[in-house]
Amino acid sequence: MQGSESAKTGENGGGGDVQTVCREAREASRVLAALSTGRRNGIMTALADALLEHAPGILEANAADVAAAHATGLNASLTDRLVLNGQRLEGIAAGILVLARLPDPVGTLMDGRRLDSGLILERRRVPLGVVAVVYEARPDVTADVSALCLKTGNAVILRGGREAFNTNRALVAVIGACLKTLDLPPAAVQYINSTERSAVEELLRMDAWVDLLVPRGGAELHRLCREKSRIPVMTGGIGVCHIFTDRSADAEKSLKVIENAKIQRPSACNALETLLVHKDIAASFLPKLAARMAPFGCTLHLSPEAEAFLPEPRGIAAVPVREGDYDREWLSRDFNVHVVEGPDAATAHIRRHGTGHSEAVLTEDMAVARRFVDAVDAAALYVNASTRFTDGGQFGLGAEAAVSTQKLHARGPVGPESLTTYKWTAYGDYAVRS
Repeated sequence: MQGSESAKTGENGGGGDVQTVCREAREASRVLAALSTGRRNGIMTALADALLEHAPGILEANAADVAAAHATGLNASLTDRLVLNGQRLEGIAAGILVLARLPDPVGTLMDGRRLDSGLILERRRVPLGVVAVVYEARPDVTADVSALCLKTGNAVILRGGREAFNTNRALVAVIGACLKTLDLPPAAVQYINSTERSAVEELLRMDAWVDLLVPRGGAELHRLCREKSRIPVMTGGIGVCHIFTDRSADAEKSLKVIENAKIQRPSACNALETLLVHKDIAASFLPKLAARMAPFGCTLHLSPEAEAFLPEPRGIAAVPVREGDYDREWLSRDFNVHVVEGPDAATAHIRRHGTGHSEAVLTEDMAVARRFVDAVDAAALYVNASTRFTDGGQFGLGAEAAVSTQKLHARGPVGPESLTTYKWTAYGDYAVRS
């Protein structure tokens, strides 16, 4: 391998090039896989304590990243994802403690039976080995993914974006020191310090040592990983999420859900991006929607059908939908509004423009709910609930490595069980095949 200066790394794990990092991660993964459940859960407890103990240093590093983001004009949605504060750090630590209390998937018997040959066959869960995660301005990913991998006996290689460089280094330094105090290899959690694309491209070639690659970022990052990775890729995290408000829906309760789905954290991948409204209620519902969302500084991107039911003066910022808007992840207080003929038209729209992340229907008619759930193909579906629930913590998984929108291996929030594979073991009495 031609190791370049741009592909060097310097924290946890030898300080060598990307290939060295991957080799050391493989060695560390063997140590982790041999640990008992109690030992791995002990790592979770120690890690949560360490993050809170070193909170001042972590937050100081994050403040430097946020200041740099403002100075360079980083867009608001990425800046929101970048920010860590005491409350968010406490939430991360609390999620890690939830992980410690969750059942250990490693070693779980998935299947067992005696065959006609006399063999006793078992299938048990085992760690994947080495997981690599490439992500953008999300320092919470650093802690969450590290904890998930340690919980499941996997080593992890992290490569964050330049926006969170200082925060990520501070977090990984704390994690590495924590592992050292527990007499465990710091190479179990490593961070690639280079922010150059060449480091990512080199990592994508490390299939000899890395078992799974998880990209968490925009469409360009996903495309790069799908096209150039020799490592199996778990894609997800891009959420063009819809809510369909049926004609039978309770208007006031629906507005509360819509507000939550859009406003609670607009920069999240599970935030609402397109609202679909049944034409039979559009005349009464859309003015109520405008009044509800205007105080939050929202901008409605109206389809021609929606414009017809929301005449001037609207009382809210509104522009016509443009080509490509339905396929756009706004990650802001903008969202599309479209009026549809009914449930079938709503599901057809979602099929054309959805990313398979999270979709919701608001209705009092359970026949409509069942039709929606049966017709829409997504990782998470909601009946009379906000799309914002698609999250490892909200699903009781403690944290998530990603939200997978693919269908093989894992789908939805990627929690502990999704970071395992399995082994078949056969027990015989010096058996031979006839």
